[in-house]
Amino acid sequence: MTLPEYWFLAIAFLFTGYFVLEGFDFGVGMLLPVLGRRSDIRRRVLLNTIGPVWDGNEVWLITAGAAMFAAFPAWYATLFSGFYLPLLAILVGLIARVCAIEWRGKIDDPRWRRLADVGIGLGSWIPAIGWGVAFANIVRGVGIDAHAQMTTDLWGLLNPYALLGGAATCLLFLLHGTIFVTLKSDGDVRTDAARLARRLAPPVTVVVAAFALWTQLAHGKGWTWVVVIVAALGLLAVTALTATSRFAGDARRERLAFAATSLAVIGAAVLLFGSLFPNVLPSTTDPTHTLTIANASSTHYTLTVMSWCTVVVLPVVIIYQAWTYWVFRKRISAAQIPPSIGLSPTAHR
Repeated sequence: MTLPEYWFLAIAFLFTGYFVLEGFDFGVGMLLPVLGRRSDIRRRVLLNTIGPVWDGNEVWLITAGAAMFAAFPAWYATLFSGFYLPLLAILVGLIARVCAIEWRGKIDDPRWRRLADVGIGLGSWIPAIGWGVAFANIVRGVGIDAHAQMTTDLWGLLNPYALLGGAATCLLFLLHGTIFVTLKSDGDVRTDAARLARRLAPPVTVVVAAFALWTQLAHGKGWTWVVVIVAALGLLAVTALTATSRFAGDARRERLAFAATSLAVIGAAVLLFGSLFPNVLPSTTDPTHTLTIANASSTHYTLTVMSWCTVVVLPVVIIYQAWTYWVFRKRISAAQIPPSIGLSPTAHR
């Protein structure tokens, strides 16, 4: 394996980790007006399920973007300039979510918290849809000229295949987050999340299967059929596990369901990157303008230095994050939520 190929796989690994971990964060944010509609305590239960880990999960995206910038500068330049508006929308959504989560409890005012909840919701829905649209277009290809400039406009990115990709990632993250809530909460929130997961699983399976099949038939390789089947089995397993009334309150079934949704997310990511290989951004105008792993990569020296740094740092990061999940592994219920301690809206500052 050449160094450029190794770094393509490394970037695929980082984005896959980001989708698995941040995917359920997005799902929880999208669930706020559904599972949290009855009271602010329920919404705080939902937010506390991801409270210790959501910011660490975002590190995977930062690392993936930095790796793309350093390992494949031509890919990074063409992609981020051509996808400027969609990626800006994702970035604004992520910033809004960060601010809303961090500041939600700073002021003890229902209107303030409602505004923060809107920010969390938008910061979850927009990236959940946006990443699917973006990666579907990356796999499908865009117009690229001889100077490696993207010629496809915003409306060209909103094609049927990309929109289906956005719907697939959005629904998959929503189901992933719902299962995560059943795994991390207790009481009424857990019961309601289990009931919602039962309703979501069949339509999510249909939409994700349609996108995976379209991807495989139009862009896939022979071996990616295995990935499609594995992802489909994961979603079918979720449907079967949640269909029974024994799912609510059964920790073993909840763990299996979460493993199955994680498997489906991994399968979707592997399918996208596997279909893309050995290209990094296909050109729909002229195949000779396609950006490939070979012609878009950095120098051998740069990739060598990056590889040694990764060997030293990445295991430490993974071990630390795994330890964080272990420390905060307990369930959260409404009875454990303390009274709000934020400033009153009329307090002197």
